[in-house]
Amino acid sequence: MHAQPNLSATAFLIADAARASMLMALVDGRALPAGELAYAAGVTAQTASSHLAKLLDGGLVAVEKQGRHRYYRLANPHVAVALESLASIGTQRVVRRKSLGREAGKLRFARCCYDHLAGQAGVAITQHLMQRGFLSAADDKRFEVTPAGAAWFCKLGLDIAAVKPGRHGIARQCLDWSERQHHLAGPLGVGFLDLLCAKGWLRRADTSRAVQITQEGWVGLRDHLGLTPESIERCAPVAECP
Repeated sequence: MHAQPNLSATAFLIADAARASMLMALVDGRALPAGELAYAAGVTAQTASSHLAKLLDGGLVAVEKQGRHRYYRLANPHVAVALESLASIGTQRVVRRKSLGREAGKLRFARCCYDHLAGQAGVAITQHLMQRGFLSAADDKRFEVTPAGAAWFCKLGLDIAAVKPGRHGIARQCLDWSERQHHLAGPLGVGFLDLLCAKGWLRRADTSRAVQITQEGWVGLRDHLGLTPESIERCAPVAECP
């Protein structure tokens, strides 16, 4: 007898509005405390604690302890992919968040979404790659790399032929939950982020998922993609709830 995934139990956990809001608040890859998740869901701390216990038992979130504090994150990237797929069906809903502080603003501008670049910078770079004909949107939330794109990536130092395809090919569309637009993910997204960091164009923060564009990076992005700080700022953010 073959084991079957317990889809009904997972669907039950996600179907609750408060738990769904908590999960969506974690989609960008950050780890958040229970208080922040309670605010996102619009519930009390006690209610949030009960919901988080169920999400832990269901394998949808993991918890990390740091001193007296507990931080929750999605259990693995597969949970994020499943949530993205479900969120693409039906109407959009704004996740309730507190006003952005300085560090949160840095995360919105540029951050690691698990293993690829996200935020305003990630979306803007992806849009410029498409505008220049290097990437094209394909079925099943994939990106296809055009011949011109393969040549461009190779010139930059990333051999497309050496990128090992994943289950969804080498390039995947990942819906950015601060910008509500897609950025580049998949094996190509991973390799591209690693390349830009190796070239010194991007610098990962030591204590968070924030990513900084260096002065050398701004020059490279301008020369190779025509990307400027102003063009990144034109990526309209999602309105915050008061």
